[in-house]
Amino acid sequence: MTILIPVLGDQLSHGLASLRDVDRADAVVLLMEVAAETVYVRHHKRKIALILSAMRHFADELRGDGWTVDYIRLDDPDNSGSFTGEVARAVARHRPSRLRVVEPGEWRVREMMDGWAARFAIPVDILEDDRFLCGILEFQTWAQARNDLVMEYFYREMRRKTGLLMTADGKPEGGKWNLDSENRAPPRRGLNYPEPMHFAPDETTANVMALVADRFAGHFGRLEKFALPVTATQARAALTHFIRTALPDFGTYQDAMVTGQDWLYHSWLSPALNLGLLTPLEVAQAAADAHAAGDVPLNAAEGFIRQIIGWREYVRGYYWMEMPDVAGANALEATRPLPEFYWTGETEMLCMAEAVRNTRDHGYAHHIQRLMVLGNFAMLAGVRPQEVADWFLVVYADAYEWVELPNVIGMSQHADGGRLATKPYAGGGAYINRMSDHCGPCRYDVKQKTGPDACPFNALYWDFLARHERRFRRNRRMANMYGTWDRMKPEARDACRASAAAFLDTIEPAADGWAR
Repeated sequence: MTILIPVLGDQLSHGLASLRDVDRADAVVLLMEVAAETVYVRHHKRKIALILSAMRHFADELRGDGWTVDYIRLDDPDNSGSFTGEVARAVARHRPSRLRVVEPGEWRVREMMDGWAARFAIPVDILEDDRFLCGILEFQTWAQARNDLVMEYFYREMRRKTGLLMTADGKPEGGKWNLDSENRAPPRRGLNYPEPMHFAPDETTANVMALVADRFAGHFGRLEKFALPVTATQARAALTHFIRTALPDFGTYQDAMVTGQDWLYHSWLSPALNLGLLTPLEVAQAAADAHAAGDVPLNAAEGFIRQIIGWREYVRGYYWMEMPDVAGANALEATRPLPEFYWTGETEMLCMAEAVRNTRDHGYAHHIQRLMVLGNFAMLAGVRPQEVADWFLVVYADAYEWVELPNVIGMSQHADGGRLATKPYAGGGAYINRMSDHCGPCRYDVKQKTGPDACPFNALYWDFLARHERRFRRNRRMANMYGTWDRMKPEARDACRASAAAFLDTIEPAADGWAR
């Protein structure tokens, strides 16, 4: 009897649990390009092209390995437009005895899957996605034993579990678990920033790009010069290139921002990783091996590995534990609409303009641009967190709800009330000036606190602290901030709040219906 194995577009791993321990002669692998997944938010053109191209390449590889593949293209005339609709059509074609599928990454898709057994009247095996290092139930067990969800302690558990950067006696290599204090250097002049490896589109990718350019012309972002890896072989080459050319300096300068430098020392491996072309363990192991060989300093290897086996696994566990309620969280009661310049980049704030330009051109911005520029501004301005989350899901090629939503709602916007992060990631112009070269040529003066020529982040920062004083005053991590606020003269405080209000009055909101 036939086993039907649906594989989703972010499960493009040959070691996927549903493809193991199965007689290929009795199995049909189903891959589906469906319209609902391309437009449930209006994804960046590059993200759609990346996923469709990677899916088509993966299907070809499966066929080469002896699998029977039923592949549904977006432009097939009978395409139903949904996962459930395409599974229904495949069940009618193949009359399988059961479905075998790996758990999805997103809550809404899991809700679909949970209804398949009743709808199709056949058994449905939903397997754990063991490409992740920490299972959903494992994370919940860890979390339930603690009063606070501190990522650092979870990260240490993952280090022990994997053995990465650990000594034979179970201690962290170098004597410290976390070397983040060594990874905050501002950019120096004359640094050589290597670009990620680029891959020229082959015929399959070119065909997808033509489809995307035609069908999704109104979506955000640029498609030309698309050069992301779309196969596991390409992704591993990109990983090797990053380890050799950029990882040695990644740690020291991972928080830096430089005008016109879109990549700095960042890997830009997350699209391949989140698609399944790479696994977290192989990526982290490559960094650890490079350190063991003497090619990469410990602060770089540790900082990179912490992002992969610490933060990435942590936010995934948080997502599944807190959904669906966290999607609507708005603890700070923010109500302002998303500004139009998040789409156009037309703002005189150079840091914002650069982050939006990079996002538009590549479907990419590194973590400090996302957190301390784009996210920070939205939180300080009081933008509704669900609009911020929708925007992040639309514009980034590596964005899937399981990783994007916790980062935005919990970390970036503090909308979950401090469940994920113990303090809001708020900062004024001084932080951006310290970590970038944006402020010098900017039309605004970062040294001015108030007035029409002052950096808007300055007044917005103090206005944010004033608006939410009741909530944050007793937070020990914010004592210094409120200490400074307390030392300000009343007229200086009033000037900050008036300056913030005047600036916010100049902001045009984004048009209705921009995301969905």
